[in-house]
Amino acid sequence: MSIGAATVCLGGAAWLLGGRRAGVRRARLLLAGGGAVGNGPPGWPRVVREWGRIRGRLRAEWWAPAAGAVLALLGSSVVPVVVGVAGVPLLRRVRLAARERRARENRADAVIALCGALAGEVRAGRQPGEALSPAARDSGGLGEAQAAVLAAARFGGDVPDGLAAAARQPGAEGLRGLAACWRVAVDQGAGLAAGLDRLEAALRAERDQRDDLRAQLAGARATAVMLAGLPALGLGLGVALGADPLHILLHTASGFGCLVAGGVLEGLGLWWVLRITRGAEEASR
Repeated sequence: MSIGAATVCLGGAAWLLGGRRAGVRRARLLLAGGGAVGNGPPGWPRVVREWGRIRGRLRAEWWAPAAGAVLALLGSSVVPVVVGVAGVPLLRRVRLAARERRARENRADAVIALCGALAGEVRAGRQPGEALSPAARDSGGLGEAQAAVLAAARFGGDVPDGLAAAARQPGAEGLRGLAACWRVAVDQGAGLAAGLDRLEAALRAERDQRDDLRAQLAGARATAVMLAGLPALGLGLGVALGADPLHILLHTASGFGCLVAGGVLEGLGLWWVLRITRGAEEASR
């Protein structure tokens, strides 16, 4: 009886101390920063922040070893881990290629915006050298060569040569047309705004044609990806039916041979489809 009473007393004291400390913590938070107090444990916001930081640094290619580790645990084999680690460089290359493609397209859009902004500045009555600075800063169409081109425009340098050098950046090929328009306007006194309008229209038409072709090829890419995922669906159906396809594929000679042959054929099929679509996009440029 005395042990039970002592336990109750200790529990009540701990509850009171915990409630008091929680109240003090809430008061300090409210008085110090005026922020709201969360319902989770004290370290929960920090855990959420750390997970967000880790997830931001964790690139897409590192999910391949994670998936390989899961399959290795399910199939009791190290082969999926080896395949997942070997796939990291390939997936990184794919991710970097996609990032470069997005950067190239963004730079092409910036060049189109530069042509439109420069035409507007010239129509407003500014000289080409004076109009180039605000147009370039607003659009970002000159990219890394902006400082050199603006310096040439400000101090009487060769602006067309600077624009031609800036056109070597991926996606900035339209600056060659801007350089030609600039040279014709300066040397022959032609209207720069009219030439910029025609150049902007041509670049927009080229971009729209590329986007239309990519939309038409999206169906072929989606079909290829869906067909590539059918083997995984088959493995899932096999597991659902009570079979053990991972054991057959990873622990028998015939199953392992089928796995290698299927993987090679699937990789060749994906490579061939991507090669066809990439060739179609390059031919349309």
